[in-house]
Amino acid sequence: MYKLFLICFLLLTLQIKANSMTTPNDTTVFTYLALGDSYTIGEGVGENDRFPVQTVKILKNSGIEVADPKIVAKTGWTTIELNDALNANPINETYDIVTLLIGVNDQYRGFPVESYKPWFTQLLERAIGYAGGKANHVVVISIPDWGVTPYAEGRDRDDIAGQIDQYNEANKAIAKKHKVKYLDITPDTRDVMQDPKGLITSDGLHYSGQEMGMWAAKLSIIFKAIVAPPPAY
Repeated sequence: MYKLFLICFLLLTLQIKANSMTTPNDTTVFTYLALGDSYTIGEGVGENDRFPVQTVKILKNSGIEVADPKIVAKTGWTTIELNDALNANPINETYDIVTLLIGVNDQYRGFPVESYKPWFTQLLERAIGYAGGKANHVVVISIPDWGVTPYAEGRDRDDIAGQIDQYNEANKAIAKKHKVKYLDITPDTRDVMQDPKGLITSDGLHYSGQEMGMWAAKLSIIFKAIVAPPPAY
């Protein structure tokens, strides 16, 4: 009887140990780095309305744990200024996901697309490095069309749209060459003309939390595919 009790006790102990080994105590927490300009920092909106923050919230609500995003962005930054900021304050960590949205200020200041390409390429290569060399963990986001906003009243909206298209053709081609993912939000930004009061901030130029929520929804789908791909059958 004692031996039977001992065997049962040992089997129960082994089962408890096996369960503790196969059931992780800690949930994986993914990390996210967002690089950009006013659109990434969320000029004119609260911190919780920034699209990187909204993206993380969506993921958390779906059961995917993501740390608060690290945002390196400033209103008015061009590709050159973002590069300079990264030189001045090096990023030594790696991240599970990196997004890059930059170029509107290059276009606004009248820089030719040809001068944008090498600076954007340098930034994208840095982004891939920040993602630990995993190009498929990097997402390039297209440049919004500010020409449809109230701020552009009296300007040549068609010309602005044409230039934005040229910039986006350039960053999309560079993204494809480097085998990173691409999210085209430009058509969504052009729809704001239908309801500028709800989708544009009080400055008449930048996008509201509601508009950036649409970007975040689409971005979260890409994130899920990267960090939690469906099982292979």
